[in-house]
Amino acid sequence: MIVRRRTAPAVLAATALLLTAGCSSGAGDGPGRAPAATAPGGASSAGTAPSVPSAPAPPAKGSARVLRTVAEGLKTPWGLAPLPGGDLLVSSRDEGTVTRIEAKTGRKTELGTVPGVAPAGEGGLLGIALSPSYASDHMIYAYFTSASDNRIVRMRYDERRPAGDRLDAPDTVFKGIPKGTIHNGGRIAFGPDGMLYAGTGESGRRGLAQDRASLGGKILRMTPEGEPAPGNPFPGSVVYSTGHRNVQGLAWDGRQRLFASEFGQDTWDELNAIKPGDDYGWPEAEGRSGGTRFHDPLAQWHTDDASPSGIAFVNGVIWMAALKGERLWRVPLNGTAAAATPQAFLTGDYGRLRTVAPAAGDRLWLITSNTDGRGTPHEGDDRLLEVQVR
Repeated sequence: MIVRRRTAPAVLAATALLLTAGCSSGAGDGPGRAPAATAPGGASSAGTAPSVPSAPAPPAKGSARVLRTVAEGLKTPWGLAPLPGGDLLVSSRDEGTVTRIEAKTGRKTELGTVPGVAPAGEGGLLGIALSPSYASDHMIYAYFTSASDNRIVRMRYDERRPAGDRLDAPDTVFKGIPKGTIHNGGRIAFGPDGMLYAGTGESGRRGLAQDRASLGGKILRMTPEGEPAPGNPFPGSVVYSTGHRNVQGLAWDGRQRLFASEFGQDTWDELNAIKPGDDYGWPEAEGRSGGTRFHDPLAQWHTDDASPSGIAFVNGVIWMAALKGERLWRVPLNGTAAAATPQAFLTGDYGRLRTVAPAAGDRLWLITSNTDGRGTPHEGDDRLLEVQVR
């Protein structure tokens, strides 16, 4: 881990206060909720009401309609970062490039190739995120697989330079996350508290998920410089939660509560409400265990119906992109519980769905993943779609 600058004590104190407020809002949502019956279509949802009053639950039924194809011809797209002004950045897992897509026209401009990316299997250039101070520092953060590990770097984006040469050399923010040909995690996002969160995988080595000393099979929380964030549950550690198999989706609701999607093995994929320090069960539990040791998911799906990657929160609903399931799942929330049975949209229409991000109002950005070696490329290869949701 390389530290680039120190965070002022006043900022750390304010961040710790914000984290405490965010954690207390989810009190009572810990492990041990009773299992719920499986719903039609392979999805099930927990019906336990949250102990803290929340905003009114969204409608039980909704809709999702593709408004347009913004861009096509994308190669192994993975990460997605909306820019101020509306355009988008997309990372290519296998090519190691970052491309800017104009939201209005779909015009693509390659920013450059990220040095050090060593794509293999599910590894490569994965999640990307903008610095919380992007307006002034123009920094892009990226999670990628190198020859030795998974790591997080940051690069300055200079729009004035020629296309293909707009990224400065990367600075390593954090390194040493276990890598493998499978289960590299890869989603990164800055939370409402200004801290950097990362979803990791156990790289095919199951025991790492329960090993608190390992970075594999975890959700990590750190400062923008890669230090353990103030208020983390384990002193001196970036580990925020444990017992994960392969986390690829991170999103917060309007009350700063964190949710994460996770790949199961043979039986259950999961959507989890994340509580600092909790253990989510893998490899000893897949899906709901019903006991008190592990934090049960708020919703679960048979793996053929989901294999979830990115998630986004819009108007009281978690929207979850499914790879093997080739559909977009809608999960209305009541606090940190599912308010109704999950509902599927776009089933089979666009193939594998990788990443979803909020757009303005009732819209989402959605990226397909048919060129990742496990899908069947559709006409136009992979696409960036604009979707209206309710």
